[in-house]
Amino acid sequence: MSEHSATPSPSRYTVADRAPRKLSAFLLRWESILVMMLAAVIIGNTLKSPYFLDPFNLADATYNFSEKAIMALIMALLILVREIDLSVAAIVALSSLAIGYMGAAGYGPVALIATGLAVGLVCGAFNGFLVTRSGVPSIVITIGTMSLYRGIAQVSLGDQALTTYPQTYLDLGQSYLFNWPPTPLSFFLFLVLAFCFAIFLHKTSAGRQLFAIGANPVAARFSGIRVDRIRLILFTLSGLLAGLGAVLLTARIGVMRPNIALGWELDIITMVILGGVAISGGVGTIGGVVLAVFVLGLATFGLALMNVPGIVINVLLGLLLIISIAAPILIRGQSGRR
Repeated sequence: MSEHSATPSPSRYTVADRAPRKLSAFLLRWESILVMMLAAVIIGNTLKSPYFLDPFNLADATYNFSEKAIMALIMALLILVREIDLSVAAIVALSSLAIGYMGAAGYGPVALIATGLAVGLVCGAFNGFLVTRSGVPSIVITIGTMSLYRGIAQVSLGDQALTTYPQTYLDLGQSYLFNWPPTPLSFFLFLVLAFCFAIFLHKTSAGRQLFAIGANPVAARFSGIRVDRIRLILFTLSGLLAGLGAVLLTARIGVMRPNIALGWELDIITMVILGGVAISGGVGTIGGVVLAVFVLGLATFGLALMNVPGIVINVLLGLLLIISIAAPILIRGQSGRR
């Protein structure tokens, strides 16, 4: 047999092997797994409840997660650069407190919106200043400011509530922006912001800098990236979007109590981690976070339609958070071995 005939043709193997490898790599992507999870949630809930796919029911379901989803977008960028903001829910409470006082004083919707955004912006900038200037880890700083902001709301109101708001302001959170398809303002804002965040993170040089910081902050600093400035901006934006969440939430429920948005920080972090953003930084996509928002939001809505108790839903969400942290590690390890 000649040397020519003994040597296998490369095309016989590369073409045959490449397609299965590409397919398996695609299926092992976390976003692909989230799409399959979302499909399973929709199919399962549709089979269990005839009311699940009603457009107005689905629109009302978005009220329960849109404010959290808005804050999850900026939380994703913070975790991407190895930071975290545990004070977001407390900022919502403090911003809502300021909105409530302004409403009781007789101010109009523009003043109330501006107040909520301004308080959130100041709180976020304060967090960023402490993190960048003190050198203390952000998890420690924001635990402290979480207690500070929530404490101010509790001391100011005690067991009282603020319920005086102009009707034009309440309409922002209690009516549809479009009647068909029925679209709440908060959900519309989430979709617009998600698109903007995706373009920024994945299509701009500034977005690539965030990945560089998350991969290696020291190397990023030596390469000329202004790491502290970016961290300050991200914390300030986190506060601003928490203020926006307070504006939308207060308009939706029409009342401010000190326990407003209590525990939201864990729900927001769950959305981000389930979305595939690595807690160690440097890995993640906005698309993954958006898919995780829909998975969690629709799963919770479906369980509520089936009259599953809230405490059981919390247990299931806790298990889902653990799985979402462990699964990407296992998948990356499996891909590496292959």
